[in-house]
Amino acid sequence: MKGKDPRQKNKKDRSVDEGRRDFLKLSAAAAAAPALLRAPASEASSVPIVLPPSPPTVPWVMELPNQIVPAASVPSLTPAPTELANIAGGEAGRGRHQHWARFRPAAEYYELRAQQRTDWVVNPAYPPQKVWTYRAANTPANEFNATVMTHYGHPMICRIYNDLPANHTGFGTPEISTHLHNLHSGSESDGFPGDYYSATKAGPTLTAKGQFKDHLYPNAYAGFDTPPNSTGDFREALGTLFYHDHTLDFTASNLYRGLVGFYLLYDHLDSGNEADPTPGALRLPSHPYDYPLEFADRRFDAAGNLYYDEINPEGVLGDKVMVNGMVEPVLKVAARRYRFRLLNAGPSLFYAFSLVNPNNVKQNFTYIANDGNLLPKPLLNQQSVTLGVAERADIVVDFSKYLVGTTLYLVNRMRQEETRGPKDIKEPGVRVLKIVVDRWPSEQDLSQVPANLRPLPPLDPAEVAAAPVRRFVFERSNNMWAINGQFVNVNAPRFTVPRARGEIWELVNIDNGWSHPIHIHLEEGRIIARIRNGVSQPIPAHEQGRKDVYVINKNETIRVFIRFRDYVGKYVMHCHNLIHEDHAMMLRFDLV
Repeated sequence: MKGKDPRQKNKKDRSVDEGRRDFLKLSAAAAAAPALLRAPASEASSVPIVLPPSPPTVPWVMELPNQIVPAASVPSLTPAPTELANIAGGEAGRGRHQHWARFRPAAEYYELRAQQRTDWVVNPAYPPQKVWTYRAANTPANEFNATVMTHYGHPMICRIYNDLPANHTGFGTPEISTHLHNLHSGSESDGFPGDYYSATKAGPTLTAKGQFKDHLYPNAYAGFDTPPNSTGDFREALGTLFYHDHTLDFTASNLYRGLVGFYLLYDHLDSGNEADPTPGALRLPSHPYDYPLEFADRRFDAAGNLYYDEINPEGVLGDKVMVNGMVEPVLKVAARRYRFRLLNAGPSLFYAFSLVNPNNVKQNFTYIANDGNLLPKPLLNQQSVTLGVAERADIVVDFSKYLVGTTLYLVNRMRQEETRGPKDIKEPGVRVLKIVVDRWPSEQDLSQVPANLRPLPPLDPAEVAAAPVRRFVFERSNNMWAINGQFVNVNAPRFTVPRARGEIWELVNIDNGWSHPIHIHLEEGRIIARIRNGVSQPIPAHEQGRKDVYVINKNETIRVFIRFRDYVGKYVMHCHNLIHEDHAMMLRFDLV
């Protein structure tokens, strides 16, 4: 970028955590600076050019649990939740909970704790790892993070404690700001990057440090406070969500430590009960056959320890894929239908997944949801699903057509050689998960995949044509990552958005070497155009529903129609390639 250094536009407003976050933002100079943030030799080194491969692992020895144990609610919270932050009681200094009177009376209570473990084994070839995970009181020891399963119409107050060690050394920082991606919730509960907290530190957008923070998750359809609608629109229901740390400048490294888990939402349509007798219920495969799978690229040093360099703006591309915290695990399934919820947790690797037999012959599955949203109709007889960082896909696999004893593999056919983005598809792919059909189901499979899933709210062509347009250019600048020539400043909004107005946001990638999965907080949008090298492209079927992550590839523009409702306050848009996010490709906008 030519002209004035965009860092100078924000520098005077930055007041964050003893200068180290500014240091990361100035990482063009950081490569030559002393190792202010570097971990011990087992975890980080000087800025690498070519990294040695991770040591070999032992495949298909570790087993994922046959079923996930949902986090249990708790009968009460002590001290009791309050509309204003209970700073005297140990809560971080958040803003006032919005719509408190509406959701507080019916709220269920949950507790999650961000904790350090030093005994987590990712593969028997490697030593136990120091990891950070979110735990509920009933989370089993063999599950990496707690999985929350809940329903629309059941508001939640989720108290999240920060139990990470304040004297931590190595990559990552022991503060947290938990973002529930992409729940429709108030900005004070959104996990804003500047709202990070611990018992000893507070982020620049909080008023006080604290041991915990209460998050009001309304679990209400978007539009509940937008006349004439008083309950929201069930057509905008979310299903597959996930929560993760969003601490300013340290999102990638804290997720690398492990701070990411699933949050699954159900309603009258997608009820989580395949035996649901209610007319119209979809009866998709339900727990324990509704199974979340998180994929995360990781790199390990010669001793088999997690390696990450949080200073290098190119980041670290993992050459091992953890599946629910394990490398090359086995999942044993019954001969019946399963709903798999696939999440690309990052930080940088893209995936093109296929299900294959031992001879690498692709198998069919049904694609039912993209990001958090069920598609209007299932996509039948699919053989590949592509995921940018933070994208999700729900697929249904019918294992009843296989004999007990059958072995299948989930393979990644996307080739990627650097953190900037994927290169191409390469057959036969890398096997990341072994699936063994090891038993007949103990009960009748009552699940189905109906011909119609969740309808889409219609777009009004006149409203779209009249909508104001905002243009955002995602670019490389001064060895950093910028939006419209500026780096992130969490202390002041780049612009304000009037609540309830429909807008078109143009997401533009002018570079030819990088891909950017762009995430907009609070609301989903609809892709109305994809343009590459000036030529309109067809919108793929799986992207024709509602989305919250938009992958813009090289020389590409995406036009998104979006409307923000029900809440006011501070939110962010950022690249979900977490290396780009941590090196300044993020902006704050405020709803007014």
